[in-house]
Amino acid sequence: MSGLQNLLVPAVLFFALGFLARIIRSDLRFPPDLAKILSIYLLVSIGIHGGYELAKADLGTALNAIFWAMVLGLTLPVIGYTLMRATGKVDALNASAIAAHYGSVSAGTFLTAIAYLQSAGVEYDSYPVIMLAIMESPAIVIGILLAAWARRQARSAAEPAQDPGARFGVSKLLHEAFTNGSVVLLLGSMAIAAIATPASLETVKPFVDDIFMGVLCLFLLEMGMEAARRIADFRRVGAVLVAFGIIMPLIGGTIGALVGAFPLGFDVGGTMLVAVLAASASYIAVPPAMRIAVPEANPSFYLTLSLGVTFPFNVVIGIPLYHAAAELLVAG
Repeated sequence: MSGLQNLLVPAVLFFALGFLARIIRSDLRFPPDLAKILSIYLLVSIGIHGGYELAKADLGTALNAIFWAMVLGLTLPVIGYTLMRATGKVDALNASAIAAHYGSVSAGTFLTAIAYLQSAGVEYDSYPVIMLAIMESPAIVIGILLAAWARRQARSAAEPAQDPGARFGVSKLLHEAFTNGSVVLLLGSMAIAAIATPASLETVKPFVDDIFMGVLCLFLLEMGMEAARRIADFRRVGAVLVAFGIIMPLIGGTIGALVGAFPLGFDVGGTMLVAVLAASASYIAVPPAMRIAVPEANPSFYLTLSLGVTFPFNVVIGIPLYHAAAELLVAG
């Protein structure tokens, strides 16, 4: 029952409210550009939190964890994108947005996993918390890169260039990804928090802490309405997406457990937390980034997947599975 109770949190319920409002044809609407403003706030707040965690960490000791967080954040979206495209049911831009969600992390799932370990009396390493902060950005960059590549492919097919190589220059794609507003906000905010003095960070604490969950609820309310508006598209490929929303966490969780147990050498608790990070799908940092960077993507795909399929699967079934896998790997 505790697993089901973990779904009864305001953020998830506001998403459901927005979805319901659209389904019953309520006249509830957001003012123009408000969703973008909320997205900007969330990205800045998440970046500041990540920079704060980095500033506290002993980077020499944490270097290995940071490296493997980067590896996971860069490779998992590629695996997710490949699986999505292999189905033949999802276009490249939607596959890019979905892949970014599954390369990033769900703080809600992570906190649920910590509560699970605490209730079981299992100790855990602290470094997965740093990995949580690091893994937000790489997946967003990879998702934007994949989307940029997809757009260039589409333009090339529609209007063949005299110099095809110019359309697919890696440097141009990287520039497009790293100068994207979402990435600039996230990485810039993280850098600011990492180098700012602790006393000065305290002055912005009410901005990034006290109102964060309220803003997230408003953002997910709007995203719920947007997802419901385009739910017909989800129904068209629903079985494929639901299968992906269960299979991809199992793949990510397996990879994460192996990374936690062997290269990182964590104990059972730490290994399980790395598995949870790799298995989870973001519904906080990545949706606002994709909303800005890949507006062509359908929110009913990536939000219904991350919130409606993967999050409950991980909370109810996945976390105990990852714990059992961690025990097997560490004991072995």
